[in-house]
Amino acid sequence: MKDRRVVVTGIGVVSSVGIGRDAFWNSIVNGACGLSEVSAFDTSGFTCHRGGEVKNFLPGEFMPKHKIKFLSRTSQLAIAASALALKDAGVPIEKISGDKLGVIIGTTLGETYIEDLAAAWARGGLKDVQRRKLFQASVNNISANVGIQFKAMGVNYLIPNACAAGNYAIGYAFDLIKNGDLNFVLAGGSEAFSCLAFAGFQRLYAMSPDKCAPFDKNRKGMMLGEGSGILLIESLESARKRGANVYAEILGYGLSCDAYHATATEPEGIAKVMRKALKDAAIDREEVDYICAHGTGTPMNDKTESKAINEVFGKRQGLMVSSLKSMLGHTMGASSAIASAACCLAIKDGIVPPTINFETPDPECDIDCVANIARKIKINIALNNGFAFGGNNCSVVFSKANLEIS
Repeated sequence: MKDRRVVVTGIGVVSSVGIGRDAFWNSIVNGACGLSEVSAFDTSGFTCHRGGEVKNFLPGEFMPKHKIKFLSRTSQLAIAASALALKDAGVPIEKISGDKLGVIIGTTLGETYIEDLAAAWARGGLKDVQRRKLFQASVNNISANVGIQFKAMGVNYLIPNACAAGNYAIGYAFDLIKNGDLNFVLAGGSEAFSCLAFAGFQRLYAMSPDKCAPFDKNRKGMMLGEGSGILLIESLESARKRGANVYAEILGYGLSCDAYHATATEPEGIAKVMRKALKDAAIDREEVDYICAHGTGTPMNDKTESKAINEVFGKRQGLMVSSLKSMLGHTMGASSAIASAACCLAIKDGIVPPTINFETPDPECDIDCVANIARKIKINIALNNGFAFGGNNCSVVFSKANLEIS
């Protein structure tokens, strides 16, 4: 049962540029910007008032309406993306053996109820802290709620590795399918807008006031977003038996929990994780066609990632790099999961999504960032980068699946 080939057969995305695979992908390849004035909370105390807010999201389309009030927005987004992934894969949930379906969800901040608890304590102390909210605020509720919704009785994990958490979840799912431990895994990430996150990044002076322009010489910083990206992952053998559509094959991944090289000026930790991913996937650096970059739009992050990419790949001609955050903002724990969905679709359709808002080249970001316009070109292998505070980095390698080879 070991060493099974692992493929992606379902894609579910809830994002600021669209809900569902097609709406998301059509917007991304056309360079649509999902950044707008934030309505989720009052931004009058901030210098940034824009973000990648998911508009027109109706949770009742994806879950029983009587349950909605007991689920925070983070869980709602994760359940919706999971439902979309299962539907896309053509898997009737009633036909999946519950103990062979796993759920692995990544996040940065967890359930948004924690903000309600903090506000209640600040307002009235202990008497205003509701016991029910305490249970609902537990971070592991996100994956648990997805598992309950779809009767998944396989593994159920919440990965809290910040902005690389989605890739961590997909990497772990890869291992479980490859080793024959599970038949299906819903894996990815989910993050809802957070006033606390806005405040935190504002205090770090990391937020741009108007737009996110990764790799541009005049970039001013990141912008926050929300959303969820979930992949249905299974073995190639299983996909063949079902006659399923295969988007891409997962070849391997690399982890680098390297606090020593965690600072923004150190490319070593980033280079290390990309090399580990290439080694685990058993491919040479020349075989990679496209890198979906972490690309936050902050001056130091983009420069450091560009330097690491050139260090690993040697400034190779033809290597394309782009950042979805220029369109979505930084969706934190969901970011690398949504980017993984984009990698799979890029391979399937032969289109590299652009980095929008690019106007002025930066000599310290000496890469081909697919500026402003998507590129129609064959992609055999894509590398997805997800980086996080504390040196928690993860890169995942996707490839076009050769369905003729067992």
